[in-house]
Amino acid sequence: MKLFHATDTRNRCLLMLLTVSLTGGLGFGLSGCSGGSNASEQVLRPAYGTLEELFQTEIVNIGLEELGYTVVSGSEVEYDTIHQAIANDYLDFTTVHWNPLHTKFVEENGGSNNLVSTGTIVQNAIQGYSIDQATAQNYEITNLEQLRDPAIASLFDTDGNGKANLVGCPPGWGCRDVIEHHLDAYQLRETVEHDNDNYFALMNQVISAVETGKPALYYTWTPLWVSDILTPGEQVEWLEVPYTSLPDIYEGEIQTIVDGKNLGFAVNQIEILANRSFIETNPAARRFFESVRIPTEAVSLQNQKMREGENTTSHIKEHAQAWVDENRTLFESWLAAAE
Repeated sequence: MKLFHATDTRNRCLLMLLTVSLTGGLGFGLSGCSGGSNASEQVLRPAYGTLEELFQTEIVNIGLEELGYTVVSGSEVEYDTIHQAIANDYLDFTTVHWNPLHTKFVEENGGSNNLVSTGTIVQNAIQGYSIDQATAQNYEITNLEQLRDPAIASLFDTDGNGKANLVGCPPGWGCRDVIEHHLDAYQLRETVEHDNDNYFALMNQVISAVETGKPALYYTWTPLWVSDILTPGEQVEWLEVPYTSLPDIYEGEIQTIVDGKNLGFAVNQIEILANRSFIETNPAARRFFESVRIPTEAVSLQNQKMREGENTTSHIKEHAQAWVDENRTLFESWLAAAE
């Protein structure tokens, strides 16, 4: 994980917050840390969950800088820690709050008293389980529930214990809680195990498996480069779930059906989430946040460039600037709305 350089009190406090949180400590005190960015300094502190989300963060950073703010380099941080840091005023905002997937993280950190959603930056992000198309067709597998059958589950066994290996989400990601809930709700514990280590390393193994004709079972989402390489309807197929079942944190009517299939995960809006005190003292930033909309296709295309080797932070900043330059009229309208 990349952290801020501890060059001032606020960044040292963030470093402490991240370190304690990642080692399991919550509800702790930070001696000598008072939080609270000084609005007059106009120095903003963002964070993102994975490098694949830096693109949208950098687009927002460019706009903020054109509005006169200074933006420090964003940090790659687990999603639960991002929410905690923003609520405690050691970060100002993130462009990667998934609603409703990250509802739990908001509620655990003071809700709307501390955190404010300022608008949807990427619309209708979907998630779900997929398997390779060859296995789906050969064994007529269309539904996750079929993995209760040990014979079906064993097709996806990669470690020799007879259970299907489902590539899923590591601790600190909201999707992990949903997958763990599904394993219980659909009675899959006896036949399926959740591989939740390094997602992208595991996905590289999945891609190799599919490309060499081997079975594969995994969770993914859009926008992300994975579905550009393993295209649904071509190399892989989405699996349905038997019925919608989500953790108790989800309330009201949740949309989980995409193109006629119940994928089992809520269709999410990716939002810009900010610290309440920051938003209240920076109305121009809020108006800008409320205006920004980045097409899913733009994020996916940029992610594909990363997959092809342009995957450093410098590359991603260049991608963001190129997108802004190509969409300058739209971008100027966001700036005008902020002024």
